[in-house]
Amino acid sequence: MRVITGSARGCRLKTPKGADVTRPTADRVKESLFNILGSMVMQRKVLDIFAGTGNLGIEALSRGAESAVFVDKATAKLIEENLQLTRLAEKAIVRNGDVFSELIRQGAGKAEFSLIFCDPPYHKGLWQEALRCIDRSRDLMAENGILVVEHGADENDVPELARLVLVHNRRYGHTTQISFFQWRSYVGTETEEEA
Repeated sequence: MRVITGSARGCRLKTPKGADVTRPTADRVKESLFNILGSMVMQRKVLDIFAGTGNLGIEALSRGAESAVFVDKATAKLIEENLQLTRLAEKAIVRNGDVFSELIRQGAGKAEFSLIFCDPPYHKGLWQEALRCIDRSRDLMAENGILVVEHGADENDVPELARLVLVHNRRYGHTTQISFFQWRSYVGTETEEEA
């Protein structure tokens, strides 16, 4: 697994040894995801939950994101090592704790992240619960924020949401799909790229 482009281009990230602690996003899926996001990554405040190796948040930092908070109880030390390897540690905070407790904490602090990555283990209902938690929070995601969720290709049950709306979905083979969400009140307004 490597950083595709930007300041840390080509840097290989460490992955957990042995057990199935994480399921890193495949390079081809990551490349497609960041091609879709394009320049929208620039100067964004990033939250990477169920961060695993830190792969997605690190790619965003490498491509010009302003800062990133990584949350993963099982791999916090590994994420810190990967941030050191890529020389991006000064732009990042790593939280070793429960994702849902951290979402509540960050929202209470009016974090207003403008790019959120959610890549939990498949088939455990975690992405749906994260969506509901973010949907309920008033101050976790910025008005122009983008929420990117990676989930199983056969996981199509988007929960009922009051404020978030699915704006784009892309399937990758028989295993993975990526869904993009934004605030209902923001969808249809002028985007940063058009401004």
